[in-house]
Amino acid sequence: MAPSTNGANAPALAVSTVIFTLRTCDTGEMKLALALVKRIRKPFDGLWALPGGPLNISEDLGTAAARNLFETTALQPRYLEQLYAFGNLDRSPGSKLEDRVVSIVYWALVGSDEAAEAIESENVAWFWADELPRLAFDHNLIVEYALWRLRNKLEYSRLAHGFLGERFTLAQLREVYEAVLGRELDPGNFRRMVEANGAVVATGERLEGTKHRPPQLYRYDASIELADQGPLAPQTQVAKQTPVAKQTGEKK
Repeated sequence: MAPSTNGANAPALAVSTVIFTLRTCDTGEMKLALALVKRIRKPFDGLWALPGGPLNISEDLGTAAARNLFETTALQPRYLEQLYAFGNLDRSPGSKLEDRVVSIVYWALVGSDEAAEAIESENVAWFWADELPRLAFDHNLIVEYALWRLRNKLEYSRLAHGFLGERFTLAQLREVYEAVLGRELDPGNFRRMVEANGAVVATGERLEGTKHRPPQLYRYDASIELADQGPLAPQTQVAKQTPVAKQTGEKK
């Protein structure tokens, strides 16, 4: 570790990612899920954790988040945003102070089709976001904060598009909202909310292959960003990843 200005050792830096997707549960409904990796080293050996790993000195933070995520799950998210920095002294109980790790956490969104292509094994699996076991480090708190951020931001951004294809029906869009928010929404009120928002526009096409009158297809206005990053937007773009060796959560 490099020495800090007060003469003490500086903590190590890690980058972790909370990656959300929608999956079909046993009842046929869509539910919010996230990918976890199983720890294979101390501390917290055998517990599940968020995908992550060390920050290389030559990497931007967003690039490191995308790389660590790809190495553990083979996923390349549609949306990646920095969430928060977690560095409480007690986040790894029993560890020595010189082994302290500060995590820069990102959150990401992937569509259901893309999530189906993720690596799944005894050490990588999907869990329902509201039904998690005890996780390593402070990762339960991190997920709780990520859920809070996602659910709040859904109300004023076009984040739902991160879970959808390019074209969709209003019923499919409402299903995303219901899965993320964890509650049913009135179809009429939802339609009025979407129309007032102005981010969704009709394509002039209809969904084919339905038994009844085909529903209208919509798309998001391409001039509106998935989420407004302001002047930081150019810095949030990360390169596509190529396979390299796998990681399994924070190093320390």
